Amino acid sequence: MTSAAISEAELATMRSAAQQDVRDLRAQIQQLDQPSIDLILERARSHYAWQDRPISNAQIARLYDIVKMGSTSMNSCPARFVFVRTAEGKERLAKSVKPTNLPKLMGAPLTVIVAYDVEFWRELLKLFPHEDRRGHFSGKPEHAEDTAYRNSTLQGGYLMMAARAIGLDVGAMSGFSNAIVDEEFFAGTTVKSNFLCNIGYADESALFQRLPRFEFDEVCEFA
Repeated sequence: MTSAAISEAELATMRSAAQQDVRDLRAQIQQLDQPSIDLILERARSHYAWQDRPISNAQIARLYDIVKMGSTSMNSCPARFVFVRTAEGKERLAKSVKPTNLPKLMGAPLTVIVAYDVEFWRELLKLFPHEDRRGHFSGKPEHAEDTAYRNSTLQGGYLMMAARAIGLDVGAMSGFSNAIVDEEFFAGTTVKSNFLCNIGYADESALFQRLPRFEFDEVCEFA
């Protein structure tokens, strides 16, 4: 069913513009160069110590503007982000982390709570306006939460690559209590925490050697 807010003619015009935009992009750039790939993945590292340099509001806004363009199923965009950088916010978040992670958290200029809204589907008419997909999730809480968790994880990955792309460093953390974070930051809401990610300018002196990775034939196959 087409939304009354967008006519078939309007949809056709928007589709045509979107298709041309992709053609223009491909004409402009075919692939990233190797230094760019190194920056965001191949030579990038997870960091555990941080320089005493703040992250500005403009950097955070730019970060989100990149992340929001990443693909999610049905354009559902279930991730919610809490950018924790005040002393009060860090103290609240510190209640949830394991002792070994506390210095990482407190030393970072910015820690992002990557969370998800289990009722994301209520916004689908806004985000997926050419067809009402709310019925896929209404009355199906397990399906809704599974979709929200999976896609917010994907958006958290976009967050990490976007941060690196704009010159920041990242260190994701899972050693914390989701229940405590949810009680402290999301009580009385439909939002739940997924994982934490420290962002800032790394102090490389805390790095150790890169750990091994599987080779292609150890974990990949063709079908």
